[in-house]
Amino acid sequence: MNKVNVDFVNQAGGQGEVANMLVSNRLAPERMRPYIAETGPHKGKPVVTVYTGGNPKELANYRQELVTNATLRRDEWKQLDEAVLAISQTRLVGIADLVANNLVYNLGGNGMGTTVLEYHDISDALTAELTMDGVTRTKGDRPEWGTKYLPIPIIHSDYEINARVLEASRKMGNPMDTTLAERASRKVSEKLESMLFTSTTYALNGGGTIYSYLNHSDRNQIKLSQNWDASGKTGAEILDDVISMKQASIDAKHYGPWMIYVPTAYETVLDNDYGSNYPKSIRARILEVDGIKGIKVVDTLTANNVIMVQMTIDVVRLVRGMGIQNVEWQTEGKMITKYKVMTIQVPQVRSDQDGNSGLVHLAAAA
Repeated sequence: MNKVNVDFVNQAGGQGEVANMLVSNRLAPERMRPYIAETGPHKGKPVVTVYTGGNPKELANYRQELVTNATLRRDEWKQLDEAVLAISQTRLVGIADLVANNLVYNLGGNGMGTTVLEYHDISDALTAELTMDGVTRTKGDRPEWGTKYLPIPIIHSDYEINARVLEASRKMGNPMDTTLAERASRKVSEKLESMLFTSTTYALNGGGTIYSYLNHSDRNQIKLSQNWDASGKTGAEILDDVISMKQASIDAKHYGPWMIYVPTAYETVLDNDYGSNYPKSIRARILEVDGIKGIKVVDTLTANNVIMVQMTIDVVRLVRGMGIQNVEWQTEGKMITKYKVMTIQVPQVRSDQDGNSGLVHLAAAA
């Protein structure tokens, strides 16, 4: 299976194999899901289902269109989609928190056709005065609006289904093997998750940059003087680090609630006793701090990095254009059909125009 890729579509066309394929299919992923019709006027022929407008929940607003080739039947697409959905719901600690806290911005209309999200920030403005007569005019300054851009990428991973193996499973009456679809879905999910917890940025010329919790320029950085898993690090010292992170967020005018993310090596550290005179774990003691919603372990978070995030939409949100799904096109004749699990989603870390952020990053000095 190929590695997971991140493609972009812009005004000049596609950047990457999948982006180019989507452009050639008029940015309509449903045209990349052909199937063999088993009923209706096109029975036995390759078709795609096309949305014609109106209420998307009404079948009358869809029609079948003939295409050149198709490999799967409709029920086989359902098997693949169910396998992909089952896997996509796992391994997403940070992304799942955004969804659970309703920190999601759904792109309106055709998410596939949205290549860059334009958004605005605003400066502080106006004042309030205390007077006895209420006549004195206050300062009437205007807020300043800033325009920024966020690239909207396509995240995808490849897998293949051999036509001979597929036909054999049909003759035997066995369900289709969805192992590769599950694996591709897992890889896409992990890629999306890692975009929150990576030191890598993704940039599109003229279309902005995607930042993570670890590299956003306005994050509040706190020096980690001693690693949490170091010998001799006490529960009280770990708590002091957490209090310092909370104070940094408050100083930046962000007052919680907060979620804390720690690397895998810190999980068992937090299970240790806080102290001999305090019969609770370090984790339990941290959760007693007002405003701390939870502590999550993130496998993709590099060692000795701790993240505290205010869980509000002005700090971070998930921009979603299309959920995880399968698409298809044929290659090497009809013996091998290539499939991709793909999604259009991107986490967006945010700050205000003055650079205030509810994101705090605890790490050793570089």
